[in-house]
Amino acid sequence: MSTILEIQNLKKYFSSQKAVDDISFSIEKGSIFGLLGPNGAGKTTLIRMITGIFYPDAGNILLNGKKFDPVNDVIDIGYMPEERGLYKKMKVGEQAMYLAQLKGLSKQDAFNKVKYWFEKFEMGSWWNKKVEDLSKGMGQKLQFVTTVLHEPKLVILDEPFSGLDPVNSNLIKDEIFNLAQKGTTIIFSTHRMEQVEEICDHIVLVNKGNKILDGSVKEIKQQFKQHIFKAELNQLPAVLQHPSFNIVEQKGNNLTLRINKGYQSNDILLHFINQQSVIVAYHEILPSLNEIFIRLVEGTPTSRQFQTVTA
Repeated sequence: MSTILEIQNLKKYFSSQKAVDDISFSIEKGSIFGLLGPNGAGKTTLIRMITGIFYPDAGNILLNGKKFDPVNDVIDIGYMPEERGLYKKMKVGEQAMYLAQLKGLSKQDAFNKVKYWFEKFEMGSWWNKKVEDLSKGMGQKLQFVTTVLHEPKLVILDEPFSGLDPVNSNLIKDEIFNLAQKGTTIIFSTHRMEQVEEICDHIVLVNKGNKILDGSVKEIKQQFKQHIFKAELNQLPAVLQHPSFNIVEQKGNNLTLRINKGYQSNDILLHFINQQSVIVAYHEILPSLNEIFIRLVEGTPTSRQFQTVTA
């Protein structure tokens, strides 16, 4: 995969506040990229520089290997802000047509695209409704459609599932995957870590204007693992203790174990097999992105920092 967007030592200051302080990362074409951080971390400022709304005080933005031109390159970007960016008094169809033509589509192409998406998302009956009469969820669907209908190469979605019921959340989620499969690059910004784990390939976590984590979701979860395993046995063995592990939690025949240094998970399995226990289930417990997020941002231990118990 080749790089579509590269952020090089980007800085943006407001008075004495360092909103973005020397941040660098790159995004591969066709990936779903998570831009994460607590409130005030610098995410929105980063997005506004990537979309040409703000100019950086220092650093470079490269789009497809060339210096980003906010005037000409913005046509290749679709941006769905967290706040509803729609004209309340306009009718829904009129609004969609206007925004499509603003992105360079002819009137006929705009009509064809709007019709296609409205039919796909079952929005045809909304055409003559005023935007102000839409629910928050309906507004989110309209914003998503107006963000992607001109087929941008880079789509930025800021809290796209806000206000959506489970059915429409799945509708938008499926379309995000479809767009990525067709080669569209997605930047996904949210506070919902479970959505990030489900959707994103790669993430960057920012806090107080600084990048504090950068990597694939799989690599990051492995990096922060604590060598905790869960074993479910048909019955407890006669000899439960073994040098390869400590028991950190026990509920009946379900054990939560921490592997000791110098041992591997297979050593635990071998111990139970030698004790003639039937292993019903056995798996590693990896930290969630939410736990990692809290651990890095607040400097607090994750919820799976178990205390060892003596059997």
